[in-house]
Parts: sequence; C-alpha cells; structure tokens
Amino acid sequence: MAYFLKKTTLKGRTYLAIYDSFYNQEKKGAAHKCYKSLGSVETLKKNGMEDPISFYQQEVALLNQQRKEEGVRKISDISPTLYLGYFPLKAILEKLKIQKYVNYFHLTYDFQFDLYELISTLVYARGVCPCSKNRTFHDVLPNLYHSSHYSYDQLLDGLAFLGENYEKFIEIFTVQTAAVYGLDTSNSYFDCTNFYFEIDREDDFRKKGPSKENKKEPIIGLGLLLDRNQIPVGMKMYPGNESEKPILRDVIDGLKNRNNIMGKTIHVADKGLNCAQNIAFSKQNGDGYLFSKSVKTLPSTEKTWVLLEQDYKDVKDKSGKLLYRYKSCIDTFPYSIEYNGKKQTIMLTEKRLVTYNPSLAAKKRYEINRLVEKAKALTLSQAKRNDFGEAGKYVDFTDKTGNKAKTRINQAAIDKDLELAGYNLLVTSETQMTDQDIYCTYHNLWRIEESFKIMKSDLDARPVFLQKENTIKGHFWICYLTVL
Repeated sequence: MAYFLKKTTLKGRTYLAIYDSFYNQEKKGAAHKCYKSLGSVETLKKNGMEDPISFYQQEVALLNQQRKEEGVRKISDISPTLYLGYFPLKAILEKLKIQKYVNYFHLTYDFQFDLYELISTLVYARGVCPCSKNRTFHDVLPNLYHSSHYSYDQLLDGLAFLGENYEKFIEIFTVQTAAVYGLDTSNSYFDCTNFYFEIDREDDFRKKGPSKENKKEPIIGLGLLLDRNQIPVGMKMYPGNESEKPILRDVIDGLKNRNNIMGKTIHVADKGLNCAQNIAFSKQNGDGYLFSKSVKTLPSTEKTWVLLEQDYKDVKDKSGKLLYRYKSCIDTFPYSIEYNGKKQTIMLTEKRLVTYNPSLAAKKRYEINRLVEKAKALTLSQAKRNDFGEAGKYVDFTDKTGNKAKTRINQAAIDKDLELAGYNLLVTSETQMTDQDIYCTYHNLWRIEESFKIMKSDLDARPVFLQKENTIKGHFWICYLTVL
C-alpha cells in the first residue's frame, strides 16, 4: 500500500494531512489512517512556505520510495563492505611497538576505553576514508576489519587528551622510529603551513593571520620537521597570528632535548624562515643552516655579483637543454640580531650559491607581466588604492588620502623584478659543502611540501568540524601520525 496527501476544506480553509493506506484483514479491503497532520495551507503560506501542496507531495513521494526500498529482501542489514587498505599502516604501527608505552597513560588516567585502540583505529580510518569524526565513528570504524570498542563521546574525550599531550606522543613515536627504522638528523628540513577554519569569530587558538591559501578566515599554524631521509620527527601547532620564524627554534630545541641528540644538525628551510635570529640560533647550538634568501633584498654590490655573467657554470640535460646555471662564493657577511634586549651586529662566514633557472624565469616574468597589466587597467579606471592588491607594488600612489588615488606606473620596479626573475640565492654555514650538494640538499624541501599536500588533500585535514582547541590539536596529530 502507499502514502498519499489528503486535502480537506473546512470553513473556507484547506487542511493537509499525510495518510497511510493499508490492507485491513477484518474489512478484507483497503483502509486509511493519518500518518502526519500538517495544518492549513493558508497558515503554511503565512509562515513562508511558497507552495505547501507541492512541497508535501514531494515528501509523500520520498516516503513511498523508502517503503519500496524497505520491501526489498536483503540477506542482512549490515553492509558487506570492509576497509582493508590500512593493513600496511597496521604492520608499521605494530613493528614500532608503541602499545606498551601508550598503556602507561592508563596508570595515571582513569580511561574507560583502550587509548591505544583509539589511536590506531583513528589512524586507520584517516588512511582509508578521511572524513569528519562523526562520520568516522558511524560510517568508517564499523567497517574496519578490526572492530573498535568505544563510544562517540569517548572518541572526543580521547582526542582532546591526545591534543593536550600531542608533543609527548610525538616524542614516543620519534624515539621508537629511531630505534626500529633509524633516524638521520645530520640534516633536518623544516617548513610551516596553516589551515583555515570556516568561522567568523576568532578564539584563543584560531586567529586571523597571513593564510597560505589567501583566506580571510581565522587560521592555525603548523610547523613540520623532517630528518635527512624526510621522515617526520617533530610537529608544532601555534595560533594563526603568530610568526612562524620562532617555531623552527622551538621544534628543534624540543627534538634535541627530548631525544638527547648531541650531533650537529644542518637546518634546511626556505626564505620565509630565514632571519638573523634563526641563523644565530643554529650557530649558537653548534648546528649549521642552509636557507634560501630573497635576491631582491640584497645590497646593490651583491646584486651586481648575482647578475654578472662571469663564473657561471651550466647544467644541461642529455639533449643539451639548459636546466640551470650556478656560481658560488665564500665571504663574511653582517647579521643584526637581538641579544639581551639590545641590537648587535655579528659577522658570519658563509658560502652563497646563486642559481638561475630559465623555466622559473619564464614563469616569474609571466606573473610580473600579468600584475603589470592589472595595474595599468586599474590605473586607467582610477580604481581605489585597496583594489590594486599585489599589483600595487608596480604603482606609485601620489594621493594616499583620497578615495581615488592618483597613480602612475613604476617602471623602475617592474624592470628590477624582470631583471632578477629566475635567480635564487642559497646561504649556508657549511662552507665545505660542494655546490651540487648544497643545491640537491635544499631541493629536498619538496618532500616537506609533499607532506603538507598529503595532509591537505589525501588525508582531508580540513575542513575541521571540531571546536575545542585540544580536540583540534588531537585531529592534526592523527593526521601527522598517518603521514609518519
């Protein structure tokens, strides 16, 4: 039998109700009973429903479709689908022998669930079908080959505990990774990214700052440290409005202190983390550094050296196509640092390697010309200053107070950027390294970018549907652990 929409007219008003028709054994025929009373069409329209009759006819159709599907005979209501793709992750986790260390937390905390089971199953679920924690609990965990034995509330409580203590758990995994697989911290690669949240209001953790994806929403920052073989060995989360530069020092300090690492480590990072304080930190700790540096910010004498054709060596592929050019020098360079609250200038001996990549140069020139065209178009239309965005660096604003700024194209700035397109400078304390070693070591940074890409795409680290700081940290620690 079926549902149908019944319309009744009473005192000039039309009343709607959904009725269910069924076979009556006593009457030996069809009978009807009210399934849901809906009220009058006039009242429904007054409350904002444009066409109540059409709307509820669709609901009736949906009810009939559901009844039809329920009538199909099934072997079982339990889905036959099982997620099996996490077995490689399970094998690695078991080889690390983490469980006994996680179980120590049960001695001081009164958990009503198995913490190791929670960690492992959340990692497996994140690996095979990343989704919200609610969907993970209701749709993914039941379909793992190994069942889980905790409630949704316990999942959230456990996640908050992991987030509150994520640095302790990273330490456990780093120690065991070193014991089982070995770690090489003679080089350490570091970079930062951030994740935005689709919320309007900031809180103590999610703050508005410069987003990697040019979003205006509040963000959190995440710094990731890899060893020489690009194995994750450290992570730090911080509010989105804080600078990422001190995070390098925090993560490396924590790694060395907690894991008793005494040897020299060369810190490798891009120009976003290149600052005098980080360089001084590396030297003070007996470590080294290899950073990229913006060619645009160099003094005029160093820019002249960069642009001189003299001493460049070419690297070509088998067909003779130029891949890149390079040259290097060793000299003493000044750095201004803050020590005991005072500015001081120190002199450091560095090796500097400059490279020119024709493919990068073509890409940069295209981007520059695109911004120039935008600047010219906005100048002709007398656009507001705020409308120029990044293209504003190629414009001189002569009226900074009016709604429509008087502008002219800054050709000198355009020529300067076009001239330096394709050049990149690497600076390192390791003067004994060969030019090729410096180049290859720095370009291994793509592996850390790959780790961020895996987090953001394959593991769907965002959107994050959690609201509390510790559960958010717990979520990102699970993503870190899955990458590891």
